[in-house]
Amino acid sequence: MPETLMGHYTNAMKIQRALQNSLFSALAAMLASQAGAQCVAVQGDPIEGGMIWAKVAPGTKVSLDEQSLDVLPNGYVVAAFHRDAPPNSLLRIGEDCEYQLKVAQREYRIQRVEGVPQKTVTPPKEQLARIQRERELVAAAKAQLVERPDWLMQIDGGFVWPVQGPISGVYGSQRVYNGTPGSPHYGVDIAVPKGTPIYAPAAGRVTLAEPDLFYSGGTVILDHGYGLSSSFLHMSEVSARVGDDLQPGDLIGAVGATGRATGPHLDWRMSWRDRRVDPQRLVPPMPVLTKTSAAE
Repeated sequence: MPETLMGHYTNAMKIQRALQNSLFSALAAMLASQAGAQCVAVQGDPIEGGMIWAKVAPGTKVSLDEQSLDVLPNGYVVAAFHRDAPPNSLLRIGEDCEYQLKVAQREYRIQRVEGVPQKTVTPPKEQLARIQRERELVAAAKAQLVERPDWLMQIDGGFVWPVQGPISGVYGSQRVYNGTPGSPHYGVDIAVPKGTPIYAPAAGRVTLAEPDLFYSGGTVILDHGYGLSSSFLHMSEVSARVGDDLQPGDLIGAVGATGRATGPHLDWRMSWRDRRVDPQRLVPPMPVLTKTSAAE
């Protein structure tokens, strides 16, 4: 990504992360049921679609709501909250430390989308086998274990926007396609012209690169390590290839309107394990582009 675009909001990002982490660390410390040696500061964003993390002693057993979490070789442990997470969550670290987390609840708007190809709303029977194959392909890509703690810890202020432009769709909104209710939208849509370059928002390994999936069209999945991945949908061109290790700013492909789309835009989605993460919780606010920066 051009240096001028990536540099406009670096200071704002650092300030935002510092305030967020310090406030949540203080809250987590207050909520810990015991002040034993294993109780540590928990950082991040305890909200539907958000992520939290902490550093513990290697080998410590950690769970969130009875789900065992991976403790990375560097001692970090990461978790996420899905779109409809309950308002209370129990984090256990070791045998003695418990955190009663208050998960902020969000209100989701209804978004009516007209003009999408009707076959992607009510698929014909002859397409059902293809759709199932593609779902299995995506699931297999996300199920790969990429053991890169350094990549995963980019959640602490290391993500940038893959493209910059007007936001036309947000995480969690209930979608109604051509009058037919669909699944919630799990990504953020950025409306930019067809052919706009898409850059890696953080380091990762490409585990899927498909030019034409039924619903998502040109699609790339970039694995950031230990179950966290980004998906880029509706692309007109796919430049990255499976197995590529990308760095922030490396080219992934180009914006398009393939699959279930009414016009050119990037649909950027993120997942941790089986939970959908809101990409906007991991990046600074979208920069306001001036005519000068837009032309660069």
